[in-house]
Amino acid sequence: MNDLGYFTAKEFQLKSLSRIIGGHSIIGIAPEGAGKTTTYVLGVLMRLKHTRDEAPKVLILAPNEERIAEIVERFLTVSKNKNLYIMGLKTSGSMEEEIEDLVRGVDIVVATPNRARAIYLKLGLNLNRIQTFIIDDAEEIIKQGMQTPVRELAQSCGKVQYLAFSTVEHEKLHLMIDDFMPFATLVEVEEQGGKTTETHELMLYQVPNFTTKINLLNLLMGDDDVFDKVVVFVNSRLTAQKLGQRLHAKKGEVTVLHPLFHDDVGIDDIHDFKQIPECRILIIANEGTNNIDLSGIPFIFHFEIPENRDVFVQHIAKTSDDEVFAITFATDIELPELKKIEQSLGKKIPVMPLPDDLIIYRPSANPKEKNEMDEQQGAAFHKKKESNSKSYNYGAGVKAKMTMKNKKR
Repeated sequence: MNDLGYFTAKEFQLKSLSRIIGGHSIIGIAPEGAGKTTTYVLGVLMRLKHTRDEAPKVLILAPNEERIAEIVERFLTVSKNKNLYIMGLKTSGSMEEEIEDLVRGVDIVVATPNRARAIYLKLGLNLNRIQTFIIDDAEEIIKQGMQTPVRELAQSCGKVQYLAFSTVEHEKLHLMIDDFMPFATLVEVEEQGGKTTETHELMLYQVPNFTTKINLLNLLMGDDDVFDKVVVFVNSRLTAQKLGQRLHAKKGEVTVLHPLFHDDVGIDDIHDFKQIPECRILIIANEGTNNIDLSGIPFIFHFEIPENRDVFVQHIAKTSDDEVFAITFATDIELPELKKIEQSLGKKIPVMPLPDDLIIYRPSANPKEKNEMDEQQGAAFHKKKESNSKSYNYGAGVKAKMTMKNKKR
């Protein structure tokens, strides 16, 4: 490890490595760069005993071929003094050659859940001797909808050590792993960047799905005394158009910057929005939009997490002494990207309790009744950790009123 440049252990490694070596099942939650992969590679190598057994002893599930190659390379780099047989499976194509290689004998198999399940069903992957079952980048596996093959493979392994790693803990993660990891130890590390970015006052609402975001925005926008000038950022012009149609506001109160179609209601310059008193909500698509002048806008909403984190930082960076609230809505699926943004900011965004009168949208079991917009974003609504729960409940509008009231004093 010293030859590879590892002179001191990282916090996550200090907290988890001894448990992995001891055979415990753990859920490891830590940001990118915290050393999750190196930790389980070391743990596996220290526990793995080489035998002539043809069946693999370790199965590692990863979201894509690029990640599989990285994991295999990390094992080979760290295990130079070991006689190790490791195989990364393809994500598609013929399985016959891979099945032949597996039958000859492999210690460690790395594959996507879908590929591992397909080869298992062809009797090419023997799970009877698995000792350690690892889920790498669990948040990305969930995002790609591969939870079912993960559960099926895990439940086919018998009594083994389970290790699941993710950048965030949320309900969809637990829905995937709780059946086979009910008593796993949670090891969580939060590492923020060294430099703290000066920002407007930040707030975060964690919501289960796209429709609940709309309900929450409508609920907050109902207080027109407070939310008199609001900019709402979304990712695409199509979403901007649809959101504008679903906001419950008086005629002329909502407009879109650079509308999708020429005959749609909208404006081409944010300065026009600032100068029209009756127009109080402007929806802006991040798609193809740069250098928006947000001066004089007291409320900035990120209805969706931007694909480029620099765009988010640009919107919320403090550039004047004006009192500005930057409010973000995020589903479970969006939380990993938000964690990366928090790392770059060097601080966490405070989570706000959802208003008591917010209507939480629950998708119908009937596909015909399912709202097509919820298929763009979605996550299971989950109960907050006890440490994050509060005995009171207020919305951004109430907090803003309190701030403004104090200023008048």
